[in-house]
Amino acid sequence: MTTGRHFLQIPGPSPVPERVLRAMDMPVIDHRGPEFAKLGREVLDGCKAVFQTSGPVIIYPSSGTGAWESAIVNTLSSGDKVLMSETGHFATLWHQMALRWGIKPEFLSGDWRRGVDPDAICARLVEDKGHEIKAVMVVHNETSTGVTSRIAEIRKAIDKAGHPALLLVDTISSLGSAYYRHEEWGVDVTVSCSQKGLMLPPGLGFTAVSEKALAASRTNNLPRSYWDWHEMLKPNASGFFPYTPATNLLYGLREAINMMLEEGLENVFARHNRLAAATRAAVNAWGLEILCQEPREYSPVLTAVVMPDGHDADAFRKVVLENYNMSLGAGLTKLAGRVFRIGHLGECNELTLLGAISGVEMGLELCGVPHKKGGLDAAMRSLTGNGEAAQSPERAVA
Repeated sequence: MTTGRHFLQIPGPSPVPERVLRAMDMPVIDHRGPEFAKLGREVLDGCKAVFQTSGPVIIYPSSGTGAWESAIVNTLSSGDKVLMSETGHFATLWHQMALRWGIKPEFLSGDWRRGVDPDAICARLVEDKGHEIKAVMVVHNETSTGVTSRIAEIRKAIDKAGHPALLLVDTISSLGSAYYRHEEWGVDVTVSCSQKGLMLPPGLGFTAVSEKALAASRTNNLPRSYWDWHEMLKPNASGFFPYTPATNLLYGLREAINMMLEEGLENVFARHNRLAAATRAAVNAWGLEILCQEPREYSPVLTAVVMPDGHDADAFRKVVLENYNMSLGAGLTKLAGRVFRIGHLGECNELTLLGAISGVEMGLELCGVPHKKGGLDAAMRSLTGNGEAAQSPERAVA
């Protein structure tokens, strides 16, 4: 038996706020009627504010994986070459999906401890004199590693190379939590989903698209039906969808967008950076290692912590769950058993984070993991302005 609130400190799905849960607790309505048209227009317009774009945002009843697929099948053709970067587990999965569609990805190798190297992108595109590479596909915030790539710099690298490649970006774990500007940064397709920074249950996938991406979708040859952007955009113009939408999730999405805009997006980003800095202060005080090795790329969404040799991260997570009713993120694929991940995204504030930090510190003690005392104190000092300074949104994407 456990009492009290379960601490869901994985990097998504994130806790769903009470306001969102209450908003979803509504009768299903006619998805062809005027009441739904009003809801549809509100969420489609609201998404533009979150993605920071004036262009269309397409909402699917899907996971983020579905949004990945929509980006591929609407812009590329079988045999097309694309440039990708091995930043972690999810970049690898997107690479594998591209292969299934007959795309030919060039996968720049990485150590899973740093983000995409803009200079490497530029150098490779300069070499591509015939412009055979049709797209650069990167993950903004690699959920498996706690590393955030510098998308604005990647856009500048593509422009510096004078290359026409599309820029496709995965913001599945960063949208609504990390500083991101789809239009200003010249991103052609941004994919995301509902259960991370947007604070919803799983079930919605998103793609924000540029005019250049829409033009590509009119001439590429990959088959699609469910994922066809143009079949979505026609009814979206009046607030409707070509097939039955996830009505109650859309109620929740409207409320989540309202919450974010009430707080102010800049404040949302600053809060995430502040909580991330406090988490890193705790990890450093414990004498443990942060997986991300580039400070400019520290994630505001999660922090991945490397376990000392001889200690299993999954065994540690099990002890924390059974004793303190808290879920921490697991290490994925080649990081399995080597790291645990502390999520600090979505509906998370200072007291929530300090509860999570105290649970980790007690778990380290209970498991006999070598560490120093004082992680909780370091986090409190950071949050009260007496410790490590939180990253500004500008620094976070420098």
